[in-house]
Formats: sequence, C-alpha cells, structure tokens
Amino acid sequence: MLFIASAVLTVIGCVSMSTAGEMPMPGGWSMSIAWSRMCGQSWPRAAMSFVGMWIVMMVAMMLPSLAPVLWRYHEAVGRLGHAHARAARLTAAVGIGYFVVWAALGAAVFPPGAALAALAWQWPALARTGPLALGAVLLMAGMLQFSAWKAHLLASCRPAFACAQALPPEIGAAWRTGVRHGLHCAGCCAGLMIVLLAAGMIDLRAMAAVTVATTAERLAPQGESVARVIGAVIVMVGLLMFVRVAATGT
Repeated sequence: MLFIASAVLTVIGCVSMSTAGEMPMPGGWSMSIAWSRMCGQSWPRAAMSFVGMWIVMMVAMMLPSLAPVLWRYHEAVGRLGHAHARAARLTAAVGIGYFVVWAALGAAVFPPGAALAALAWQWPALARTGPLALGAVLLMAGMLQFSAWKAHLLASCRPAFACAQALPPEIGAAWRTGVRHGLHCAGCCAGLMIVLLAAGMIDLRAMAAVTVATTAERLAPQGESVARVIGAVIVMVGLLMFVRVAATGT
C-alpha cells in the first residue's frame, strides 16, 4: 500500500510540474522547474517542497528492492521469539532509518542543483553546454557501474540483515541498521541517481528506468553482471549525446 500511494503521489506530482512547464534553455534543452522557486515562494520553502517530493519519489523507487530485505529482517526477528507487533515496530524502524538517509541526500542535492540551475539561467553560454555536460555525466555514471567500488557496495546490499540474530532487539539499534543500509544503498545507486538527476528529475520515464535498474541489480541472481549491462547502456546513451552534439551543434 505504501508503494502504491508513493507511486501515485509521484505520478501526480510529476504530471502537475510538467503541466506547469519547463524552462527552455539555450542549447536546445529544457530545465526542470523542480530546481527553481515558484512565484512568491522563499528558498527555504522551495527546498522543503523539493525534499518532500524527493522522499515520496524515493519511497516509490526504492521500496521494490527494499521490501524483500525488510521482509527477511522481519522474519529473522520473529524467529528470535519476539511478538509480531514487536517485530513490525523494529522493521518499521529499519525502514525509517533507511529513508532518513535518502531524505538527507535530497536536502544535500537541492542547494547545488538550484545554484547550477540559476547560473545556467543567467549565463546563456553556460546553458549551451548543457547537452555536452549531460553526455559527460552519463559517461561517468555508466563507467561507475563497472567499478570495484560499485561491486563492493552491491555485494554489501544484497545479503543485508541476513544476520539479524546478532542485532540487539531495540528500536534504536534497528534504526541505526536502517541508516547503515541506506548509506550502502545510496552509494550503490550513486551512478543511477546521477542519471536520474541529469535526465530530469520529474521525468516519469527516467524514474521508471532507474527503478527497474536498481531493483534488477539488487535482486537478480547475477546482480553484478546486471549492473554492468546497465552501465553499458548508460555509456552508449552518453556517447550518442556526444554524437548528437557534434552533428547538430546543440
């Protein structure tokens, strides 16, 4: 139910922001209004709106891969003899800790993103480099999928909570476990999150693609191979961006 509610809210938010329009920029691209203030809105309120939308998006995007992990944790805690209600509270604490990390990441991403958007809006010469910069970002994100760092973090994410028996049956300990898992997964998803932010945060197609990619590389039996295939696709798209810029000049 939480996934469905988050997915519906994400679609509604993206559609409403798309209806409000994007800002056309020099270089033949459009900038999402998620990085700017609405008329009469202060920057703190704009940041709060961004983080709120970000949290809903992350719940919708990460829950498909997180849900099996939470279920395994719930079962492991239940085998220790805790009542169902107690196990449910501990599992909820893990989930809250996990999404606190993503909320903090959204709060950290907004200031530089808004500053870069403002600079691109004020300096047309900088805005014209947008397509070229997008290609470079996609190449970097794609190559990150092949790194040993990515493989290590992905391996850390997959067996999460397999040893729940060793965890103290306390809410605080469960919350810290969720935070640690969130930090691992945020690092593991770094390349894919870069793709999402670069491609347009309110683009439903980009969100769906990143959701499928993160779920597949974490849950597929050969997750590392899946991650490399995803990286190859991202690199190919980045190279196509460079070809397009060279061919059209935009």
